[in-house]
Amino acid sequence: MKSNIQFISLMFLIGFLSASFINFYLLYGFGLEMPSSNTSVIKSNAPSNFIEKEQIEVYNDKVVINVKDASIGEYANTGSMKPVLDENSNGIRIKPLSEKDINVGDIISYKNGNRLIIHRVVDKGVDEEGVYFITKGDNNNYFDGKVRFKDVEYKTIGIIW
Repeated sequence: MKSNIQFISLMFLIGFLSASFINFYLLYGFGLEMPSSNTSVIKSNAPSNFIEKEQIEVYNDKVVINVKDASIGEYANTGSMKPVLDENSNGIRIKPLSEKDINVGDIISYKNGNRLIIHRVVDKGVDEEGVYFITKGDNNNYFDGKVRFKDVEYKTIGIIW
């Protein structure tokens, strides 16, 4: 009787872990590559400077940031970029013109199927297909895999809370 209960408990545990693994795969895929250059990129790098001091005008009643072709980004409550971003944040974003506009530490928005993912670039490299970026949510324990420039929609250049 006792071994029967242990067997059923073990089967339940195996089934639960298998379902959890399948759910993780369906949600995130197998983009779990480690960054190629070195593990020091896992530390959170600051985004690259995009807005120069001369582009910011501060008045008594407003602040003006002069950036051509900027738009406002809103964020879903996924938790992957907390504490930097959540659903109450407003981002200032631009469409990067080339791979050179994106650096380690920058926050980018890229297409993954029908979803738009907003994560930080933790590594940048080149392989046989060209330039790629490895991204990761600040609050995630996994890497997204290689992101190509053709899939990048935006680069976040400022965040307003």
